[in-house]
Amino acid sequence: MLAPDQLSFVATNSDSLDEAALDEDARPRVVITENRVIGFLMYEAPEDDDEARIYRFMIDRAHQGRGYGKAALREALAEIRSLGHVRHVSICYAPENEGARQLYRAAGFIEEGLDEDGEMIADLVLPA
Repeated sequence: MLAPDQLSFVATNSDSLDEAALDEDARPRVVITENRVIGFLMYEAPEDDDEARIYRFMIDRAHQGRGYGKAALREALAEIRSLGHVRHVSICYAPENEGARQLYRAAGFIEEGLDEDGEMIADLVLPA
């Protein structure tokens, strides 16, 4: 569960799973530690595109600030790299979500500006 002030930052996990059932490119993943689900992320990496998009990412508020988000992002990026056709990864987040901004900057994402919905777009170029 997210903190009340974080609820507007991401769609619910059930909404994301409903979306994944209808989108063949969606790749939902759970974040697990000690046999307990503590987070969720979803990305797409269509084979006809060199860009992957992480469009859902959350860590339960009771587990935030402990490095789980950093580890989950690292694992997701490793999985995306292993696909072989992806050259860069994009992610969007609410500009006021300072925790997300710090996490993505630390992973090497570069902010590109706001999208039409007012979310920050950040991009990571993967090593060749």
